[in-house]
Order: sequence, then structure tokens, then C-alpha cells
Amino acid sequence: MTTGLTLKSLRITRGETELLAIDTDVPSGAVLSVMGPSGAGKSTLLAALTGTLAPAFHLQGRVILNGRDITNLPTEARRVGILFQDDLLFPHLSVGQNMAFGLTKGGTRAERRAKIETALTDVGLEGFFERDPATLSGGQKARVALMRMLLSAPEALLLDEAFGGLDPALREHIRALVFTRARTLNLPVVMVTHDPADAEAADGPILKIG
Repeated sequence: MTTGLTLKSLRITRGETELLAIDTDVPSGAVLSVMGPSGAGKSTLLAALTGTLAPAFHLQGRVILNGRDITNLPTEARRVGILFQDDLLFPHLSVGQNMAFGLTKGGTRAERRAKIETALTDVGLEGFFERDPATLSGGQKARVALMRMLLSAPEALLLDEAFGGLDPALREHIRALVFTRARTLNLPVVMVTHDPADAEAADGPILKIG
């Protein structure tokens, strides 16, 4: 089976205007950095990959993930995870309850809790299950958001300016954590960023659009 993410003759238009045209492969464990000015279509590309492209846009070509054509699949069937600049944690739920939203279905309550506890321990947040997200630092929130997404067992990872809200030292730490996790899990990654340091740290191909 072919692994990785293939964007085959992908073309996104709005009316008569072509926003972007891409034909590339992102191997499992590799990071494709997508760079360009605001309005160039970077977030539109991610929307096409997650199945959330607005009706005003038209998509041609195919999106193939690990041999599956996901071009026309609903978002929940694609197995594509995404991290945003904002952590998007639910403020009325505990850390553990937030992470439960990422868990794939199945297992007893105790088994599901154990998976969450293990995920928290893996990123240095042992004992944080009952914590209020409001009490977390920016770096801790970023780690919770990452592990919540990974608990959904994605086959690809998208990063939408995911490190933009972090201070420089924390940005470097969280970026390294995300890239290491993605490579360990053999996930193809598409990262949208304005920061050349992100692309340099990704150590993969760079696609400039716009």
C-alpha cells in the first residue's frame, strides 16, 4: 500500500480565479511547509484537506492518504488531524474531559481514562486529568491540544500557524515535540506558517504560494 499524503493535480479556484495549483507527495514522517502572504490560499488548502472547503471554492484533483482517496469523504471519515494557533480547549471541561473528545470509540471507562492518563504522562502532564484548562500555561495548553488530536488516531497532521501564539523559547520546544511525535507515528504533515524558522526546523520541502 502506498503510504503518505498525495496531492494529485490539486487545483482550487474561486469563480474564474485560480488560488493555487499543487501536485506533490508528502511521505509518511515528512513535513511539507506551505508559505506565502496572507490571502494566498494557505488556509484554503488546509480546508480542502479536511473537507471543510466553503461552497464558494471549487476543488479539482485528488487527495490520497495512505492509498485511500479521501477527496470527497466527510471530514470525520478522513482521519486527518489539525492543530491551530489557538488551543480551542473547552473551558467548562477538565483537561481529561477535553482529551476524551479526541479518543476513538470503544473500550471501558477505565480503559479510556488509562489512555488519557498515559497520553498526559507522555508529554510531562502526569496528574493533570482533573485540572481546569484556565490554570494551564500556554505550553501546557498546547501539549493538551496536541495529545487530544493524536488520541483520535489521525493518519495525517495539519498545522495551521500552530506555533504562532507562543513565545520564542516555548515555540521551539512545542515545535520539536510536535515534529518528533509526527515522525514517531509516521504521519505526513502539512504545515502552514509565516515563520521561516518553522520551515527550517521542519527540515522538509517548502512550498511557496501566492
